[in-house]
Amino acid sequence: MAQALLGCIADDFTGATDLANMLVRGGMRTVQSIGVPPVGTQIEADALVVALKSRTIAAEDAVQQSLEALQWLRGQGCRQFIFKYCSTFDSTDKGNIGPVADALLDALKDDFTIACPVFPENGRTIFRGNLFVGDVLLNESGMENHPLTPMTDPNLVRVLQRQTKSKVGLIRYDTIAKGADAIRARIDDLKKEGVRLAIADAVSDADLYTLGEACRDLALITGGSGIALGLPQNFRAENLLTHAEHAADLPKIDGLSVVLAGSASKATNAQVAEWNASRPSFRVDPLALSRGEPVVEQALEFARGHMKNDETVLIYATSHRPTK
Repeated sequence: MAQALLGCIADDFTGATDLANMLVRGGMRTVQSIGVPPVGTQIEADALVVALKSRTIAAEDAVQQSLEALQWLRGQGCRQFIFKYCSTFDSTDKGNIGPVADALLDALKDDFTIACPVFPENGRTIFRGNLFVGDVLLNESGMENHPLTPMTDPNLVRVLQRQTKSKVGLIRYDTIAKGADAIRARIDDLKKEGVRLAIADAVSDADLYTLGEACRDLALITGGSGIALGLPQNFRAENLLTHAEHAADLPKIDGLSVVLAGSASKATNAQVAEWNASRPSFRVDPLALSRGEPVVEQALEFARGHMKNDETVLIYATSHRPTK
């Protein structure tokens, strides 16, 4: 059985799915698991993505779960690893990005990695260490009002430094623009300065491809799903990626479908609103769930009722309510 090349640890399910999609687009046959698979499980793929639910749990628990995922991925033979988090760097001053990155570096016995949550396709860019969401800074994007991870500081060097005892540096855009060799030289300089984690500027997909090439020898890379854009080519250049033309092939699955949405982001609310304008949906009320009401049973009954007519339904947990 061929061993996996790239092992990925994501701090939530939707982000893991984004990352898996990015890798498939790059020609890597990718398998995603929800949680760490049982010991002894062997999966044949080019890339493996373990989806955790560790973004807002206690930092020590996030570290433990991430290390368990790393151990399993190493057992699959992975050559390089990604720690994937949100493109808006969702975190608090206690973590969990910094503590998990530190722990993974320790486990891999490595001394440097980058942090780059950039995703230009969705308007997430970094310039001189500051994260933009579209045309506004992170702290003006609505993320400053997030109930669990309010992002009130757009400067990711400062944000990450508050989460870690490691020294945090910056790979600025003027270095990125000079190409992969310049980035590698900057990394060498940062390491001499004692920097262990460095925010990497990027404003376009082209920058992410350049970063991917520059980071080919790093054991660990951290960032959003966009950081995966430039990695498949590194394996292809070493003649390790041989199934690129079949990466998106999936077995046909017959049956009906249900759409699930759990995010509370503005984008998800807009998508839910568009769906609700013309198609059936069921809103999960978290307060009713906390009261012990049979919300799951009600959602299943709703779905079964519509599926009799071959209708696809949406089950969601965002704040949007359909207008009647």
